[in-house]
Amino acid sequence: MPAPISEIAQKLGLFPHEISPYGHDKAKVTRDGINRFISGSKGKLVVVTAISPTPAGEGKTVTSIGLGDGLRHIGKNALICIRQPSLGPVFGMKGGAAGGGKAQAYPAEDMNLHFTGDFHAITATHNLLTAMMEAHIYHKTIPMFDPNEIWWGRALDVTDRSLRKVVTGLGGKSNGSPRETGFMITAASEIMAIVTMATDVTDLQKRLGDIVLGISTTGEPIRARELNAVGAMSVLLRDAILPNLIQTLEGTPVLVHAGPFGNIATGCNSIIADKLGLGLADYVVTEAGFGSDLGFEKFCDIMAPSLGSGPDVVVIVATIRGLKAHSGQCKLIPGKPLPESLKEENVPALRAGAVNLKRHIKNVQQFGCPVVVAINHFPGDTELEITTLKEIVAECGVRHVAVSDGFAEGGAGTAELARQVVDAAENIPANFHSLYDPSLSLFDKIETIARSVYGSSGVKYGAGTRTRLRLFEKWGFGNLPVCIAKTQYSFSHDPSLLGSPSGFTLPVESVEIAAGAGFVRILCGDIMTMPGMPAVPAAFRMQLSHDGEITGVVS
Repeated sequence: MPAPISEIAQKLGLFPHEISPYGHDKAKVTRDGINRFISGSKGKLVVVTAISPTPAGEGKTVTSIGLGDGLRHIGKNALICIRQPSLGPVFGMKGGAAGGGKAQAYPAEDMNLHFTGDFHAITATHNLLTAMMEAHIYHKTIPMFDPNEIWWGRALDVTDRSLRKVVTGLGGKSNGSPRETGFMITAASEIMAIVTMATDVTDLQKRLGDIVLGISTTGEPIRARELNAVGAMSVLLRDAILPNLIQTLEGTPVLVHAGPFGNIATGCNSIIADKLGLGLADYVVTEAGFGSDLGFEKFCDIMAPSLGSGPDVVVIVATIRGLKAHSGQCKLIPGKPLPESLKEENVPALRAGAVNLKRHIKNVQQFGCPVVVAINHFPGDTELEITTLKEIVAECGVRHVAVSDGFAEGGAGTAELARQVVDAAENIPANFHSLYDPSLSLFDKIETIARSVYGSSGVKYGAGTRTRLRLFEKWGFGNLPVCIAKTQYSFSHDPSLLGSPSGFTLPVESVEIAAGAGFVRILCGDIMTMPGMPAVPAAFRMQLSHDGEITGVVS
């Protein structure tokens, strides 16, 4: 039985007044606790990324949690930092995102559902700003918005494709002017990114004030601070900027905070959580969404400058089934089970699909980071396939590789992976550096990522996107990093291009300024910031019993 959260906090060195319990199983770390530990960094930072996933996922969270347990199993003072799940995929395609089996965060149902209310606060804050903007427009307050350049929409943490494009203001003058707008999922909101990036309340308020809502009739950006919105927004976010403390089934401390969706957002948990973790533990396992082309690249180029350091070690999670899928010998359909053929031994397919892993290894190495490959074990994996994959990893010049079986065995099943991580952290010097210089133009930053990380031969800009990027540079935002939104299933923008595609042209369809978060978002291909539910959503299997027990949320 997991210990009371007060005992977990005490083991970390937190005093009773430095946590704010939410029942017996979870708590917020208070400002007193954050302030005492956040500047005393002593730990090694281990970033967990993965190969390009199949629609079923490759177990990155399971591996992250299992690795934290494995580090404690071998006697290390370890802590895990993971992202809070979004209700969208929990009820939609993915289901629970608290790990699984014996490598699971506790309480999993709470974490997957309302938890401590952070996402609701972020959603409310986003929509409060929308309401204040609409009132500003209705009352014709200065500065006046250009009606064709109102950029700020609405947010909701449930996937609903019908809300991507909506018309508001119908019903007469008293209801405002009719205008096309839309919703994005809360995880893609700039407010979420601001909570992820903020270092303290002062920084939070500055970032909220920097949000650009649209363009004035004089051609200048209109910011949230000009609407006097910052005070009310920061009040709603008072507790949401504090990390949540829970534990694994084996009692390893876990900080859960913000940041899912590496395909359309940063895909990393918060700066505050990572910094706090580094002050509390010797090893901090933190998660970056999807593969090295998405969450990991964004961690390095967007998060690391604010964090003040890069990874000491990077773990790439690979699965034999996932690599066989990248051979292209079977068809993958999101929302449908993986083909049964992936469970059968197929060494030629494994070797063919391993080009995907090789590209991810190369991507991580170009940031100057030591690499450990974790083979997340599934029951159908054969000894020959495991041996072959280890040989492939060695061919890439990576000597740290281990089978990870946290799902079935918990920390004992990840002990060898933990030893490999410790050996890499202590014996291979990290020479971390970002991919590009901030002084590069926005166009050069996009081109650098497209060519160096994705393998593209070039970039094609859609109608108006070049003009918009030049406008951002004119306003002084050219020094910001870029946050590219694209499919997670391929290095390219096209989910059908599996393996290690090259020679394609990356299509930039639209661009958005997120000045408060501190980046420019680049949307490529058919990517959308409001996903839709599949025909058979995860919600179908969820039930509440007469005695209040929840079933079907944790996979």
